[in-house]
Amino acid sequence: MTISFNDETFRDDYTFHNSPAAIRRFPFPFDQDSYMYSVNLEPHAGGREGTPFQKRFDVDEHYVAEMKDRAITLADDPLRCQSLPHMELAGWDFLELVMTSKAEDYPDLFTLNRDGDRWHWINRPLGIEQRFTFLDPTTLPCGPLEYITRQTQGDHALLDQRDDNLWMEAGMITSQADWSLDFDIGMNFYEWHAPVPRAHELGVFQRALKFLLALQQGAPSRRLNWTMTVNPRLDTSPENYHKWGPEKRTITPENVGSKQHLRVELQTLWRLPRSNAIAFPIRCYLLSLEDIVSQPKWGRRLHRVLRDLPDELAEYKGFAVNRPMIVDYLSRFDDGAPTSPGIFPD
Repeated sequence: MTISFNDETFRDDYTFHNSPAAIRRFPFPFDQDSYMYSVNLEPHAGGREGTPFQKRFDVDEHYVAEMKDRAITLADDPLRCQSLPHMELAGWDFLELVMTSKAEDYPDLFTLNRDGDRWHWINRPLGIEQRFTFLDPTTLPCGPLEYITRQTQGDHALLDQRDDNLWMEAGMITSQADWSLDFDIGMNFYEWHAPVPRAHELGVFQRALKFLLALQQGAPSRRLNWTMTVNPRLDTSPENYHKWGPEKRTITPENVGSKQHLRVELQTLWRLPRSNAIAFPIRCYLLSLEDIVSQPKWGRRLHRVLRDLPDELAEYKGFAVNRPMIVDYLSRFDDGAPTSPGIFPD
């Protein structure tokens, strides 16, 4: 296989780590030295070689470990995967999208053979081989959405479109930044975005919804979003706040570089062919402050962004309590030099 997969954990002893190559390909979300909400959507039509934007669904060194962590979360809480009955066709749509994309983009890792509606799927990293009948759920060990998202990094929401709105009515959500599928399922676009400060006043969501309602099949879009997390924990759900919330108080000036992580979401949006639903994969990437400052441009820029961020956004992003320590740490790596345009390291 072309990718060497890490043996690592995202809980308990936190052995998660990024290789030097993974640091360099991290999707750093800031293209300038300041930040404010924006729609920031662009076509998901490839990108620089080796980056997470190159392939339709990024597979990297964390793949096998992330799938093990998902299985642990689902065993503890099966409601992290839900699909309302009318969304099953969208689940099949998404299964087809992922299988065909991965088989074409990573032929050494995944194979899909199709003979009419009789399909044969091979996932080599996870040791899975499955023959099934497309659109017949009795031929899979679980529903189509659950089956394919147990094998696909990131969270995945399926949005139904009706009444000039989008409704979150299916999903596999185990690595979210403090929101809950069990709480949000059945909500429309404005309802699940209600807690976000300032964005409503800025008209961000009105513009985003108008764009998404016009999304066309074969023309996916993407954007980056970000927040902060103490320790490289994927599951920062409200249901488990009692586990990860207290960890915010474990940050000290001595450990902030290793424990505080920038959490970036590569969000893509796909119009699905049979159901007309929209698939919304949300891939999470984690990078410690120590690893960020190994790229001088990123260290300078992150210091300026976090230093100047409005208080209410620091609170919403989950790091207000530790912002003084984070900014003080990053200030040591900001020599005042100008930063180059764009998100990639120099």
